[in-house]
Amino acid sequence: MNFRTRPHAEPEINLIPFIDVLLVVLIFLMLSTTYSKFTELQVKLPAADAEQQRDYPKEVIVAVSSDGRYMINKTLVEGRGIEALGAALVEAAKAGKDSVVIISADASAKHQAVITVMEAARRHGMTQITFATQSSAQAGAK
Repeated sequence: MNFRTRPHAEPEINLIPFIDVLLVVLIFLMLSTTYSKFTELQVKLPAADAEQQRDYPKEVIVAVSSDGRYMINKTLVEGRGIEALGAALVEAAKAGKDSVVIISADASAKHQAVITVMEAARRHGMTQITFATQSSAQAGAK
């Protein structure tokens, strides 16, 4: 019986294949990645200023006052319900269902008044709805 202990060989990690694989992955990433330079793009953003009132046949301008009254193309709508508003929208829409409904609501108008305009337009097939704004310079002057 031989009770001598054998000298254990230290396991050694060969790093050369590991480095080779990492270099291949690095080269692949460098060749396949596109670099976008967002800081060099010159973008001119649109402004919300409207200098003059436009008169296009496809536009129906709905004004909502702070007390919940409606005006469609500068004509007062009798009644505040969805049915009355929808009938007035259909009458004012020269382009039919292709008309664009522009909602110009007072800043202190109730949320429900604006939703009523949107619902009336939806019920009569007018799906193009947008909101009118004013610039902060005009709002500060008032």
